[in-house]
Amino acid sequence: MVITPAIALTIAGSDSGGGAGIQADLKTFAFHGVHGTNAITCVTAQNTIGVTDVVALNSAMVTAQIEAVVGDIGVQAVKTGMLLNENIMEAVLAAAAIGRLPNWVLDPVMVSRTGVQLIDDGAIAFLQKQLIPLAQILTPNRYEAEILSGLTITNLATMEQAAQKIHQLGCGAVLVKGGAMTGTLQGVDVWFDGERLEVLKTECIQTPHTHGTGCTLSAAIAARLALGDAPFQAVNKAKTYVTEALKHSLAIGQGTGPVGHFYPLLS
Repeated sequence: MVITPAIALTIAGSDSGGGAGIQADLKTFAFHGVHGTNAITCVTAQNTIGVTDVVALNSAMVTAQIEAVVGDIGVQAVKTGMLLNENIMEAVLAAAAIGRLPNWVLDPVMVSRTGVQLIDDGAIAFLQKQLIPLAQILTPNRYEAEILSGLTITNLATMEQAAQKIHQLGCGAVLVKGGAMTGTLQGVDVWFDGERLEVLKTECIQTPHTHGTGCTLSAAIAARLALGDAPFQAVNKAKTYVTEALKHSLAIGQGTGPVGHFYPLLS
């Protein structure tokens, strides 16, 4: 039997520990029955304890990977993660400007969920002004949403205000993630698409093994879009998937393990 699957592309960094980045994205695509393709932006040496080294690929190679995929295979949805620097962002912008990145889910990957800034101020400004206006769905965490909105986020009301303000940057929709919030707001997300303001809640899973959660969510949204779901429906299904993956998180290594991307196969 010959199968023609939906195709998704991830443009992101490689995680040698297998819990986040390209590796998490491809596992997530596969779970949803979507063929995953990739353009690697950087290679990291990391494990459950932390990152020990990062090497960026040159922007020409990033462009070559994108063109190799879309020129032959074609894609129905795209997820971007760690873009690392302005040169790589320019390569992504060039592809987006000529329609190479349909159903683009942009995970800004500017600040970790623990509040550590991951890219420099110039790259943040480029992403904000040049990339975000072209994205269909933007998925900032609490700290990224604070940078993009200029607000201090402390409660649900400020999450909602931030989502509405960020939407003014020009993206199709914003999902402000609550993974870094505390108390009853942990894991509560806020959606705004210019008309619909929704608070999205799922079961809060208590586990120390949460590595790759943000990558996995944005990849799952892209997978659902590739399968034809409407944006809001895609986000809800993706949240359900991530919740189940957190329930089956992996206790590997000496630090923070990843979510269980392939949880139905785990005994």
